[in-house]
Amino acid sequence: MDIEVIKEYSKKLSPSRKLILGFLIAILIGTLLLMMPFSLQEGQRLSFLASLFTIVSATCVTGLTVVDVSQTFSTVGTTIIIFFIQLGGLGVMTFSSIIFLVMGKKMTFHERELLKEERNADNSGEIADFIKKLLFVVFIIESIGAIILTTQFIKEFPLGKAVYYGVFHSISAFCNAGFSLFSTNLEIYKSNFVINLTIGYLITLGGIGFAVITSVVTVVRKGIDRFNLTSKVAIIMSLILTVGGMILFFLLEYSNPETLGNLNFFQKILASYFQSVTLRTAGFNTIPLGNLRDATIFVSCIWMFIGASPGSTGGGIKTTTFGVIMFYVIGIAKKKTNIEIFNRRLDWEILNRALAILVIAITYISFVIVCLLIVEDFPMEQVVFEVISAFGTVGLTLGITPDLSVVSKLLIIITMLVGRLGPLTFALAIGETKKKAVSKYPKENILVG
Repeated sequence: MDIEVIKEYSKKLSPSRKLILGFLIAILIGTLLLMMPFSLQEGQRLSFLASLFTIVSATCVTGLTVVDVSQTFSTVGTTIIIFFIQLGGLGVMTFSSIIFLVMGKKMTFHERELLKEERNADNSGEIADFIKKLLFVVFIIESIGAIILTTQFIKEFPLGKAVYYGVFHSISAFCNAGFSLFSTNLEIYKSNFVINLTIGYLITLGGIGFAVITSVVTVVRKGIDRFNLTSKVAIIMSLILTVGGMILFFLLEYSNPETLGNLNFFQKILASYFQSVTLRTAGFNTIPLGNLRDATIFVSCIWMFIGASPGSTGGGIKTTTFGVIMFYVIGIAKKKTNIEIFNRRLDWEILNRALAILVIAITYISFVIVCLLIVEDFPMEQVVFEVISAFGTVGLTLGITPDLSVVSKLLIIITMLVGRLGPLTFALAIGETKKKAVSKYPKENILVG
């Protein structure tokens, strides 16, 4: 096909469709690379589906895998995985723009619009400056994490391996990917205070969103006396979910001998904190999750569904989406005529978008769960947990991922993509039309509740 024809066709694509196309191209390249002999340990072979599943999980920063990463891939293979984790965490379009900026090229209007779509930003005018700040912030945070983790891994491994493990797990944690170079994830470090807090801090910063991080830095550096509303809601909702999840996990699993029961009090607190943080789309675990109590699984599904904050490396419907809906419900109960958050009034368009995201997410998840229940023979709670974990790009599993059928694996792959790019992005990509309706129909009320 002629290059000019391709360029012309590309211009006609909407930002949502271009964003999805960018991810798909990156995934195809990564899938082929991961199947190469140099990516695998001696004697290992990888099917196309297993390679596709792994790369989608890496690019969508999820962490679900159908193979043991530490036993299957060579150093080259794990380096490819961590590259795609970083690419997925920053975003394909963001990553591409960083390369162009390094080369000294100016960004076009269409490129800024794509970045606006990917970063969930309000406008495209300041995107270039934002990307430069983002790159600096990511480098600093991941470097600090890698250095701290290396000081712990060096107690067990040679310097070179300790540094590599430190860098790998720092990037994986900040990008909320949950990939680990240990067969049991981080279970062997459940009592290591430094590793737990470091991974926790990386997950939290990656999941809070780049816009919130830069907002906090601006407040500190310039002495501004308040955060913007997005930052306020994201920070407060994240604190509520982290502390609330920690308390609930501690209480529900306190006497369960398969999880927290055999740990001392300090270890129970540390493990509960870590599991609460990682449920926010990270995918690491320090205790085996296969025998969680039903109540804990239910709470975990809610936390994974809500996910991280907008413009972050995490998935889910986002903390601010959940926050807007909750404040709206509170306002209805108080008979308020507007949506009010911290003495600010929101436009109804924001609520419409939040409700659309919620409905699309629930509908999609329900459809996938039903499909898996039809083709699989696993208990319902395991299937529900798996699907919501994929949608929230969490990566935690109750142990069924490797045993899923081909159809179920393909559905999980699609679900990870939907979760990473956002359900509304996919809905817009499918339903976008060039013509907009100009007519208005007569208004009429309908009874609800």
